Amino acid sequence: MNTLFKHYWGSLLFTAVCFIAAAIYAWSGSGSVSGVAQVLWIVLVLSILEISLSFDNAVVNATVLREMDEKWQRRFLTWGILIAVFGMRIIFPLAIVAIAAKLDPLSAINLSLNDPQRYEEIVSGAHVGIAGFGGAFLTMVGLSFFFDGDKDVDWIRGLELWLRRFSEIQTAEIGILLVILYTVSTMLSDGDALVFMTAGVLGLVTYIAVDAIGTVLDKVERRKMAEGAVRSGLGGFLYLEVLDASFSFDGVIGAFALSNNMIIIAIGLSIGALFVRSMTVHLVRAGTLTKYRFLEHGAFWAIIALGLIMLLSAQFHIPETITGLIGAVLIGISLLWSMRYNRRHGAEEETA
Repeated sequence: MNTLFKHYWGSLLFTAVCFIAAAIYAWSGSGSVSGVAQVLWIVLVLSILEISLSFDNAVVNATVLREMDEKWQRRFLTWGILIAVFGMRIIFPLAIVAIAAKLDPLSAINLSLNDPQRYEEIVSGAHVGIAGFGGAFLTMVGLSFFFDGDKDVDWIRGLELWLRRFSEIQTAEIGILLVILYTVSTMLSDGDALVFMTAGVLGLVTYIAVDAIGTVLDKVERRKMAEGAVRSGLGGFLYLEVLDASFSFDGVIGAFALSNNMIIIAIGLSIGALFVRSMTVHLVRAGTLTKYRFLEHGAFWAIIALGLIMLLSAQFHIPETITGLIGAVLIGISLLWSMRYNRRHGAEEETA
C-alpha cells in the first residue's frame, strides 16, 4: 500500500484539486447540486476513458523510460506532463479550431467558451486528418517493434517469428502502412481521401524523423559513455512526447461524446493523463516489464490495434469503449501468459 501511495500520491492530489475546481466551475454555472454532480460524473468518466485508452501507452512508455537516466525520467514527469496536459488536452483542440475556422488564438478560446456546439463541430470535422496522422504514427510504432530482427522473445510465436523474418527487408513496415492507408482512402470521398493520405504520410514522416533524431542522439551519447543506453536522453524524451500526443488524439475526439465544454474536457483528460504518467513510473520502478516477459508484447499488439482502429475511424464510427476493451484484453492476456510462463519455468528451475 505504501509503495502504491508513493507512486500515485501526486496523481491523487491532482485529482482532488481538479474535482474541487470542477465543482466550483459547475456551481458558478448552474448554481445547483445536481449540476455539480453531473459535471463531476463527466469528469470521472473522462478520466477513466483516458486511462483505459492509454494503459498500453503506459507500458510502452515504460519500455523506453527504463533505459533513460534518472534525470530524463524526472523531466518526462515534469516537462512531459505539462506538454501532455496543456499542450495536447488544451492547446491542441484550440489549434485545430483556429486553423480550421481561420481564427486567431483568442477567438478560438472565445468560441470554445461561448459557443461550445460550434467548437465541437469544428474539432469533430477535423477527425479524418487526425485519424490519418495518429493512426499512421501508432501503427508504425507497433510494427517496428515486431519487425525488429534483434527481438529474441516471442509471445504469439508463429506470427511474431514470421514478422521478424521480414526484418531483413528494409522499410517493409512502411510498405505495409502505405498499403493500409491507400486501402482506407479508397473508402472515402475524394476530398477526405486527400486529407487522409496527406495526414497519414505526415504521421509516417514524423515517426521516421523522431526515430532518426533519437538514433543520432543515441550515437552521440554512446561516444561519451562506455555503455550507451538505447533511446536515452533527449531522443527518448521526444519519442515519448510524440507517442503520447498520438494516443491523446483518440481521447480528445471521444471526449465530445460526453461534453462539448472545453474546461470540463481538459480537467477530465488531464486527470487521466497524470495517472498514465504515474503508471509508467510504477512499471519502471517495480521492474514489472522484467518480471512479466510478454507484457510489452501485449502492449505493442494493442498499439497496432489502436492504430488500425484510428485509421478505420476515418470512415466507420467505432465506440471508444471497444477501443479501450481491445487494448485491455490484449494486455490482460499477455499478463496472464507471462504469469503462466513464470510458474512453469519457476517450477522447472526448482526441479533442476
